[in-house]
Amino acid sequence: MAGLHSSSSSFSQQLFPSRLLLLLTVLPLALAFLAFLLQWRDGPTDPITRWSPQPFHFPAMDNSGSNSVPDRRSGSGCVDLLGRSKSPAFPYFKDWKFDAGSDLTPKICIISSTSAGLEQTLPWIFYHKVIGVSTFFLFVEGKAASPNVSKVLESIPGVKVIYRTKELEEQQAKSRIWNETWLESFFYKPCNSELFVKQTLNMEMSIVMARDAGMDWIIHLDTDELVHPLGAREYSLSQLLSGVPENVDTVVFPNYESSVERDDVKEPFTEVSMFKKNYDHLPKDVYFGNYKEATRGNPNYFLTYGNGKSAARIQDHLRPNGAHRWHNYMKVPNEIKLDEAAVLHYTYTKFSDLTSRRDRCGCKPTKDDIKRCFMLEFDRAAFIIASTATEEEMLHWYREHVVWTDKELKLKLLRRGILTRIYAPMVIIQGLRESGLFASVIQSAHTTISKDKSLSSVESSNSSRVDERGRISSRKIDVKESTATARRIMEITENVS
Repeated sequence: MAGLHSSSSSFSQQLFPSRLLLLLTVLPLALAFLAFLLQWRDGPTDPITRWSPQPFHFPAMDNSGSNSVPDRRSGSGCVDLLGRSKSPAFPYFKDWKFDAGSDLTPKICIISSTSAGLEQTLPWIFYHKVIGVSTFFLFVEGKAASPNVSKVLESIPGVKVIYRTKELEEQQAKSRIWNETWLESFFYKPCNSELFVKQTLNMEMSIVMARDAGMDWIIHLDTDELVHPLGAREYSLSQLLSGVPENVDTVVFPNYESSVERDDVKEPFTEVSMFKKNYDHLPKDVYFGNYKEATRGNPNYFLTYGNGKSAARIQDHLRPNGAHRWHNYMKVPNEIKLDEAAVLHYTYTKFSDLTSRRDRCGCKPTKDDIKRCFMLEFDRAAFIIASTATEEEMLHWYREHVVWTDKELKLKLLRRGILTRIYAPMVIIQGLRESGLFASVIQSAHTTISKDKSLSSVESSNSSRVDERGRISSRKIDVKESTATARRIMEITENVS
């Protein structure tokens, strides 16, 4: 019996390694077969998505409407207390056109009257696309209406370019705006007063365009202003406005004013991070207790305007109420003021702004004449300095009245809440720039122009022709030139072509 037991035990010991080896051989094959079946059912796996972090979506591109909170757990199962995202801040862009406007809700449009070049308008447009704006009505003049700029703007989905033609002026001459008593004090005056009237007329036309385009909200902004949509679950203007009660007609965004710290700023949107907060977002004791130090000898708390900008719900009888507000012909709108969101106003951020404002206005540097041209005291003082002083004197004045050079004062007002740091627009626009988006837009538009002109030259034997807006255009733009143009604009030069 002992021999039999010993033989059986020896046989079992020899059989166990064989079974283990068989199991180790069959198990990987079974798992591989299962993986093959799953992959065959779901389709091939993109190696980029396989090894990349979770898909990244801009806040405004999320149309699911879900209120679920994203999972912030790390791979170890521990909660990331800092809430840091494992996804990249900006992925590569498969479609630089951001052609997702039809899916966004609510549908938001911006109306602007501008003469700015691409170095300012492109970051401005695509920043607002990122936060949820789908449509732009741009009334262009000056540099913005030049072929090299306007063709690029027209190539961007959701951007409608309106030129100041004779037909437009004749149409606006019939507007009921000219009968408004609240606006008549600005009629037939130069410079800022003229611009104020133009903006109001353009806003009136844009209401009709917005209704025809199926928009839900309309905002009037200048191209030196960015919406800062705090107060929503994400950094998203569309989410912010979707949370506004249905009985609210207009929403006011208090403005924050840029506070530059250097006199050599070239790209305000990516170089300026300090802003002076609006008094609507400050306790009264903080505002009045620091008013003198915050003004630094200037005429008012803000260098320029201080009454913010507003968004209006598209509805019957809507009308502009100046460049900063909307109203209604048939009722008093139900208006609310936002507690966190703001409009960031990048005013006098570049030293060259002094001379550019001077060159736009044909006014004399006298007290009587500048009252006709400018509504704000600081604009008047800046115009006189730019018209009468040497460049060295202008720079000294600019540093004294605009640039925040006193570090102790800055720190004091930052601690008290008068000044604040805001980095979100800077990060977004810098990310867009580094992705090559702006250069791609310009190059694509100029390549299209080159092809169109090549076809036209065959038909017209290189003769000059008049384009749709009555301008003479015979200059060819080839691909090499368009690439160079894109590079120069991204370096923020003054000349686009």
